Amino acid sequence: MKVIAATKNKGKIKEMQEILSPLGVDIISQQEMGIEVDVEETGDTFEKNALIKARAVAMVCDYPILADDSGLCVAVLDGAPGVRSARYAGDDATDEDRINKLLNEVGDSENRKAKFVTSVAFVYPDGREVTAEGEVKGRITMTPEGENGFGYDPIFYSDELGKTFAQCSDEEKNSVSHRSRALHNLLEKLKKVEGI
Repeated sequence: MKVIAATKNKGKIKEMQEILSPLGVDIISQQEMGIEVDVEETGDTFEKNALIKARAVAMVCDYPILADDSGLCVAVLDGAPGVRSARYAGDDATDEDRINKLLNEVGDSENRKAKFVTSVAFVYPDGREVTAEGEVKGRITMTPEGENGFGYDPIFYSDELGKTFAQCSDEEKNSVSHRSRALHNLLEKLKKVEGI
């Protein structure tokens, strides 16, 4: 079964392919299919945004579509930046800009609890929709630590791994990551749908 991933991120596509391989899927990026869809993520939840992306691509092709949306939710900021994680410090901000803004807003608060959340959406050509979510808990560090990863990884300390995501290898991070967990949850749901 050919599945179109509503993303241009090659790392995400590789992870999607690996985790969903028991379904016998071949995951191809929308770019490879020549699909250019500019989607405005207007949802107020990760699930809504994943569905917005998947539905937009589904409108222009006749394949199942897989999309995801994820972000960082910080307790002391009432769940912010949340669905606005990528645009938190403005549309043209760098990862460093976003990290600096977040650290300034958290300040010296003792409550540094945070979690990364991913929602994935799988939309069939006949309109059926399956969604799943995954999360990983941790806390915000006082300063960035580590050289790997991207986004908020240098300030997200994983309780399970005992270090920031930016201090982890890709394998370590993927073993507990929110996207990996969401995709595994999706796999179990799709197995039922497909009768596997």
